[in-house]
Amino acid sequence: MRSSNHLIGVVNFFTFLASIPILGGGIWLSSRANNTDCLKFLQWPLIVIGVSIMVVSLAGFAGACYRNTFLMYLYLWAMFFIIAALIGFVIFAYAVTDKGSGRPVMNRVYLEYHLQDYSGWLVERVTSQSYWSKISSCIRDSHVCGKMRRTYNYGIPETAEMFNLRRLSPLESGCCKPPTECGYTYLNETVWNPGGGIVGSDPDCGRWSNYQQQLCYSCNSCKAGVLASLKKSWRKVSVINIVILIILVIMYMVAIAAFRHNKRIDNDEPYGETRMEKSQPSRIHF
Repeated sequence: MRSSNHLIGVVNFFTFLASIPILGGGIWLSSRANNTDCLKFLQWPLIVIGVSIMVVSLAGFAGACYRNTFLMYLYLWAMFFIIAALIGFVIFAYAVTDKGSGRPVMNRVYLEYHLQDYSGWLVERVTSQSYWSKISSCIRDSHVCGKMRRTYNYGIPETAEMFNLRRLSPLESGCCKPPTECGYTYLNETVWNPGGGIVGSDPDCGRWSNYQQQLCYSCNSCKAGVLASLKKSWRKVSVINIVILIILVIMYMVAIAAFRHNKRIDNDEPYGETRMEKSQPSRIHF
């Protein structure tokens, strides 16, 4: 009995540790939401799951230490639903970020992003007028475009050739410059001259403005840049979640085995006795 309780306690301790990367991923997404991605609702499911695992692990640890059957039942049932929720979140994250990626541009290192390459629930959420006004305002306030400026030799901006060799982030490429096909002439990172006139058919060509509070914040390319940035962030967090999920499932199975062993000892059952041999087996067992 004592060894089984120790095993359950150790399992709960490692479960508690496993909740830290999940909670950390939610906090990281929260910081991204405040500074770059600007979508503030996506991190909350992870934060809630991480905190829930911490609380439930403490309940299981206390149940193992004090041989409290109620706390152990609470731990096993709660962990079952938490693991199911984490599986659902991982599937959801991959489903809503499945489509879309940057397109290469001739003689450019950076990629450009097009809204028609994306589809699904997340696109509808991002592109809705009420929500996009908040996102674009957040991007503007984060000064993403202002931070991409580089100067050399007493304030001289970098040349167009140097700019074309830069690896821009999705937000920098989509929100801070006009699409390449529009034919604008580079003056600096956020100032472009129409030159001989707009030649592209992209509607974003007419949405671009050299006014620094507008730039391409109303462009479809900016919305696509937000989606690409979200996809990158979510995929990073999902990889960590999958690893933690595998660990949680393994530890959950170990906890169930140890809990069953405790029940056999409490009921004076010989090891290996099946429940069907009991006179009144219950319907649901762990």
